[in-house]
Amino acid sequence: MGDKVIQSGVSTKRDHTKWKLIGPGIVVAATGVGAGDLATSLVAGAEYGLAFLWAVVLGVIVKFALGEGVGRWHLASSQTMLEGWRSMGKWATGYFGVYSIIWGFVYGAAGTASSALAAHALFPQINLIWWAIINGVVCYILVLSGKYGFFEKVMTILVGVMFATVIGCMIFVLPDLLTHLNTLKPVLSENTIIYALGLSGGVGGSITMACYGYWLQEKNWSEKQHVKIMRWDSLSGYMITSIFAIGIMIMGTAVIYGTGLTMEGEDALITFSDQLASVLNPTAQILFLIGFWAASFTSILGVWNGVSYLFADFVRTTRQLNIDKKEISKTKSYKFYVFWLTFPPMILHLFGKPVVLIILYGFLGALFMPFLAVSLIVLLNSTRIEKSFQSGRLSNTVLSLSAILFIVLTCMELYGMIKDFL
Repeated sequence: MGDKVIQSGVSTKRDHTKWKLIGPGIVVAATGVGAGDLATSLVAGAEYGLAFLWAVVLGVIVKFALGEGVGRWHLASSQTMLEGWRSMGKWATGYFGVYSIIWGFVYGAAGTASSALAAHALFPQINLIWWAIINGVVCYILVLSGKYGFFEKVMTILVGVMFATVIGCMIFVLPDLLTHLNTLKPVLSENTIIYALGLSGGVGGSITMACYGYWLQEKNWSEKQHVKIMRWDSLSGYMITSIFAIGIMIMGTAVIYGTGLTMEGEDALITFSDQLASVLNPTAQILFLIGFWAASFTSILGVWNGVSYLFADFVRTTRQLNIDKKEISKTKSYKFYVFWLTFPPMILHLFGKPVVLIILYGFLGALFMPFLAVSLIVLLNSTRIEKSFQSGRLSNTVLSLSAILFIVLTCMELYGMIKDFL
């Protein structure tokens, strides 16, 4: 997103094949959108109608700026995000190392539990815990048994399933939306602004955004000449994310808004599917639940594959190991982290989540997105990359706004944690 137009080296003759080149962008966008994001958009539509449509669009713009920044750093500097953080000081990689271990343990349980909700609703004969374990083990097998190309195809197919089922259901409820078009007017107050910021910050944003460069590398996009096509790839992924999030909000508005039905948390998706069955038919409910499961499963599958790159690169970088970047997925540390995400968290399914660990998880997690935004501003304006690839006014403005957004959200989240603890 620099001021200058960067020549990618991709000829105009191949412009018509851009859609065939898309892959990592869809992967990172789909990974960032999990059950929590779906529930947030759905509840926003159910409670406020279309008043926060702008917040979803803003969130997608912010995430695109961050994703583009990660991709540009990898391609223009020929360094990974871990190498960039290492150059900022040992504190940066130290923070990530502690965070990745705690985050992986807790997310391994939370992510698979989310995907288990939809699977259990479709096949209630198997209980939630077993569905969570099954989803985790399937991710473990898919990641360790297949190469990136196979992983990308699986993710792309699941994104297609998400899109076809959820957007398909949305089309059938569009007539019910007509009576609620007046809700497009933004609701602005002290409380709703805070709510809107949370909605903007939550759509498709997580630690997985930092994985984008590794997926670009697996796609054999590793040179400066690939910056232009990387931008197209990232933009296409977040365009799909925005359409999906807006579609969910429209469904919440058309089916729930004004009915007085209360929905809360990820269970709201199950409540909504029941309501969808009565408004449309049981087939629509099944289709929505399939889309819900696909969204949840792509999120955890992307984490199993992508965050393991980050951890393995953390080990490589901090220990200064002589390992080719393209071989990171073959290292023992990569395989260890896939294992760490899958099996130790099963303990939490059986015995519950320890309070202290959850508090630390929340604290470190709240810091990550502002850490990513600020570090990108520093790295993309440094002399480590050529001036023509450094951030221009537009990029710096959007990245700065995103940093402010996430710092505000971090302060809010930490305040809430302290308040609850006391």
